[in-house]
Amino acid sequence: MDFIRVRELHKSFIYYRKEAGLKNSLKNLFARKSLVKEAVKSVSFDIGPGECVGFLGPNGAGKTTTLKMLSGILYPTGGEAEVLGYIPWERKNAFKRQFSIVMGQKNQLWWDLPASDSIYLNKCIYEIEDAAYSRSLSELSEMLDVQELLNVQVRRLSLGERMKMELIAALIHRPKLLYLDEPTIGLDFPSQKKVREFLKFYNEQFGATIMLTSHYMKDVEDLCRRTIIINEGSILYDGELQKIHTMFGEQKVMRLQFSEPVADQLLSKFGRIVSSDGYHAVLELPKHRLKEVSRILLDTFPVIDWTLEDVPIEESISMLYRKESVG
Repeated sequence: MDFIRVRELHKSFIYYRKEAGLKNSLKNLFARKSLVKEAVKSVSFDIGPGECVGFLGPNGAGKTTTLKMLSGILYPTGGEAEVLGYIPWERKNAFKRQFSIVMGQKNQLWWDLPASDSIYLNKCIYEIEDAAYSRSLSELSEMLDVQELLNVQVRRLSLGERMKMELIAALIHRPKLLYLDEPTIGLDFPSQKKVREFLKFYNEQFGATIMLTSHYMKDVEDLCRRTIIINEGSILYDGELQKIHTMFGEQKVMRLQFSEPVADQLLSKFGRIVSSDGYHAVLELPKHRLKEVSRILLDTFPVIDWTLEDVPIEESISMLYRKESVG
C-alpha cells in the first residue's frame, strides 16, 4: 500500500502585471493584465510506508507548492492525490491527526512563551492522553538533548534549539507521515548533524514516512536513498540518489596545488575551470582524458599536490536541471 499516491497533480496561480507610476495604477483599476504561473505541472509519483524521500529542485521549482497540496493547505488546479487513504484538501480531522509539516522558515511556537506551552497546546489540539504525552515529550526531548530548555522562552533560544523544539511540537502526536521543508536552513553544522541523526532515528524507530526538501545535500545523502527531482513544476528524475552519479559519470574533478601561480588561460584548454586563485585550481574534465591531461599537467606546471574526485552530487543535480528530462 502506498502512503502517498499522486497522479497528474497540477497547480496554477493567477497574478497581475502592473507598471510603475500613478497613471498605470489608475489604468489597472479598469483593465488589468492577468498572467498564469504554472507552479506544478502534471506531477505523478508514489511513496510507500516507511520511505524517506528527498524532494529536490531549485528555488521556484514547485517543491513547497507540492507539499502544501499534499498536506491540504492548497487546493490543486487539477489532478489527483491520496495520502494515508484520504484526499488531502478535504482536510478531514482523521487525516490531519496522522501527519505533520515542518517548514524551516515558518514558526509554530509562540515567541514569548516557553516551548513547553506551545507543545502542550498541540497536546490539547490532538487530544493526546496525559500518559502518552508525558512519555512522548520525555523521549523526544531526551533524543534531541533539550530537556533543560523546555521552560525557556522561545525568543531566548538559539536557532538550532528552536528547530529542535519545532520538531518536538510537530512529532508530539506521533505522526505516521512527516513533511520537512528545509528543516536545517540557517543551522550550524553541529545542529544540522544533530537534527539529521534525530530524523534518521525517528524514521527507523517508528517507521514514519518522511518527505524532505533541502538545499543541503548532506541532509538528503544521510537520510534518503530515493530522490524525486523537480524543476519548473515537472519531475525530471525519480530514483536512487547515487544513480545520478552514473548518469554523469563521464566527468571527473581534478584538484591541483601549485608552488608558483599559474594563469587560468594556461589551464582552460585542459578542462572547465571550476575555481582558481593562481596557487590552487579545480578542473572538471572528461574521464577519458584523465591519463593524458594528468601527464601534461605534471610535466608542464609546478604541481606539488593533486587529487581526483567524482563530480559532487550537487553538480550532478545541476547538470540534471539543465537537461530537459530523464526517463
